Amino acid sequence: MGKPTGFTQFARSSVPYRDPLERLQDFAEIFTTPDEMHMKTQGARCMDCGVPFCQSADGCPVDNLIPEWNDLVVRGEWQQALARLEETNNFPEFTGRVCPAPCEGACVLGIIDPAVTIKNIENAIIDRGFMEGWVTPHLPRRRSGRSVAIVGSGPAGLAAADQLNQAGHRVTVYERADRVGGLLTYGIPNMKLDQAVVDRRIDLLRQAEVEFITGVSVGSPASYTSGHVINILEESGVAVRHIPVSDVRAQYDALLLATGATVPGDLSIPGRALEGIHFAMDFLTRSTQGILEGTEPSLSARDQDVIVIGGGDTGTDCIGTALRQGCRSIVNFELLAQPPADRPLDNPWPQWPLIYRLEYAHSEAQAKFGADPRSYCVLSQEFIGDDQGRVRGIRTVDVDWNHPTDEAPFSQVSGSEQLWECDLVFLSMGFLGPEHAISDDLDLKYDARSNYQADYGRYQSSEEGVFVAGDCRRGQSLVVWAINEGRGAADAIDTYLMN
Repeated sequence: MGKPTGFTQFARSSVPYRDPLERLQDFAEIFTTPDEMHMKTQGARCMDCGVPFCQSADGCPVDNLIPEWNDLVVRGEWQQALARLEETNNFPEFTGRVCPAPCEGACVLGIIDPAVTIKNIENAIIDRGFMEGWVTPHLPRRRSGRSVAIVGSGPAGLAAADQLNQAGHRVTVYERADRVGGLLTYGIPNMKLDQAVVDRRIDLLRQAEVEFITGVSVGSPASYTSGHVINILEESGVAVRHIPVSDVRAQYDALLLATGATVPGDLSIPGRALEGIHFAMDFLTRSTQGILEGTEPSLSARDQDVIVIGGGDTGTDCIGTALRQGCRSIVNFELLAQPPADRPLDNPWPQWPLIYRLEYAHSEAQAKFGADPRSYCVLSQEFIGDDQGRVRGIRTVDVDWNHPTDEAPFSQVSGSEQLWECDLVFLSMGFLGPEHAISDDLDLKYDARSNYQADYGRYQSSEEGVFVAGDCRRGQSLVVWAINEGRGAADAIDTYLMN
């Protein structure tokens, strides 16, 4: 490494976010720009470990060559660092911003000290690459004469499109929304991933001759779950055209479904039909649509008392969005207990550390209202409404995970019942799997969780010539896993086409 003893000399220092109260005034990205010396110093903490677990099964899903580009950054060889980064990751500007960094959880230095700031360094490399003009379209040397249709323009679909195009195949990506990007556009809010960053990459793919068709839903018109992008677009006057999947199959040599896991988990308790209760993605999509169109969002938390039920990245993004819209108060219910500050014994390195974290939106709520918005061990029992049929509160009870019962892995705490007043409720309870309109038309098989059935590594569905990848195959997961699956599916499709 550039400095073999760096990890003994330099402390971890993450690139800071903008001040919480400052960034709450806009939807601009929360990140600040580090100077080069900061990145070199942090890269020097990479300790030349014998086995880099950051690249293991517990680390980076796309097998980033982390020690190599850390060393190159220390040496000031930024363009070569970019070349190594692009060997494994199609979109480091996405993962460098939104990935939770399992590589850092598996960092060998993390056994004795805080891990290397891998995610910061990755993002610095790709941002430097764009600034210097080193990131260019990847055109194939020749065309194969084969063609592939991809349904879904999220990270899995885009990664597959990039790889297949570089292999020489003609690629067309169908997206039912009015913009390309899938959850990168309408799922991850602008303060975490600016739309200009997404559009910049889409422009490169277009220059490389990948074709994108938006506003087209492949498959039979179906009764889509409330909150899906297609409903929101149609409500706002955007026409979405439906085309039969048989027409698409007839035009291309192979088909890849990268449709995501878009069916949200619901909360079936009394009062669920009251107005003012929305799925988290409904809220986030409408907010982003308003930002991109320069209009007031059709669903706003301004001057509202807001409760978010469920945690994770989506729940956190709801908190951050509601704060920026000017909510009056914000509370986040977590059914699970508060995680410990340090790794418990049953969560050893190199597993992802299940510890307490103060994410960007939690820090913002703390800065504005004086406290972490999360309330743990809270079970929602009933939504309470007013005479006009709008939600006005939630009745809850606390739970004790140390005393399970025959009916549940927890017990309810006697005397802990509480009524929480609110005007809006956002449900952030995960996703159950993909919608089945297109897959039912293809008569595909599903796994036990209703995902499209296909083996990891092969990605071949039960239908000849139809492949599946990303959240629609593995279930809801990380952007970096979607990129992994898109790349893997592209390799499988290339083998299928050339054989």
